[in-house]
Amino acid sequence: MIRIATIGTNTITSVFIDAISQTPGATFIGACSRDAERAAKFTAEHGGAYSFASVEEMASHPEVDAVYVASPNALHHDHALTCIAGGKHVFVEKSFCANQREAREVFGAADAAGVVAFDGMRPLHDPAFYAIRDTLPQLGTIRRATIRFGKYSTRYEDILAGRHSNVFDCNLATGSLMDIGIYSVEPLIALFGAPTSVKAAGALLDESLYDLTNGPIDCAGIILATYPNMVASTHHAKNVNDLAESQIEGELGTLTIDAIANPEHVRLDMRVQNPSLGSLGYSVAQTVTSELELPAQPANLMLHEVEDFTAACEAVAAGTKPAEAPAGPFGTVGSFRAVTLASLAVMDEARRQMGVTFPADKQ
Repeated sequence: MIRIATIGTNTITSVFIDAISQTPGATFIGACSRDAERAAKFTAEHGGAYSFASVEEMASHPEVDAVYVASPNALHHDHALTCIAGGKHVFVEKSFCANQREAREVFGAADAAGVVAFDGMRPLHDPAFYAIRDTLPQLGTIRRATIRFGKYSTRYEDILAGRHSNVFDCNLATGSLMDIGIYSVEPLIALFGAPTSVKAAGALLDESLYDLTNGPIDCAGIILATYPNMVASTHHAKNVNDLAESQIEGELGTLTIDAIANPEHVRLDMRVQNPSLGSLGYSVAQTVTSELELPAQPANLMLHEVEDFTAACEAVAAGTKPAEAPAGPFGTVGSFRAVTLASLAVMDEARRQMGVTFPADKQ
């Protein structure tokens, strides 16, 4: 049984604990918060046995096997390292770290300690995402991909009203790209690998707000990623609703995805071959349209990633090296790690071009 504690007492943590309750081999053991009373109350409400007033206390506790790190992005690196030093597996909520350098340090420490460091990028553990991946060969040679995720945030209204928001704070390593754009970047990398070049543009909050945001920070942006013989773009926003669908376009057909972070409807449009034109002849006008059959989603969308994390921890407990541990049916801890590092490299470069800098970038 993998006994999991949490850093954080917010809504997403409650959803995570609910997923733990549905996962054989995992149990919630307690919560950590700087406010000891809040930690105790949250732990009791969710049926835990222990509460912790510091990360150090939790990391040294013998009844804790693993930790869900749901603190602000800027704290992920230090909190994960503290837990790893205590011999704990870590499940780190997105974005995994503020930049790639920090992520490498966490992964390196996990390898040295023989524990799992797991990136909580939920869509990559969704069977629906892999139904999309497995359909790509039908498209022929893929030439273009457009992956989008934009959602208006009430936190944007807070900033405009002169109220601080954790979602737009350079000191916390946030902003549109880190908070929501990662949902388009990581699927791109998971499907197509690291690009050969990156061009980025961002819509930044007004300079008059920098006292609240602690520097230039993005509220929307676009990344253009170049691959050999293919081009892709990712779109992200926290100040508008992006209602357009994502598309992956091949020479034989196009896959249209309603929502990359939670796909429910995926359409496949294949061009019709014209036998009279020979083996390479396809009709320009005629297409055959079908709906891709997707696996049913659980009520708690975090369930698959919690199951995968638990499976990886169990494999390590049985003697498997952390990087070789299965992280669900679709990959190992090591293969998901490669996606995390390549994605952060893209995001680091995109932020550099946009002019968005975090304290971790200066170290």
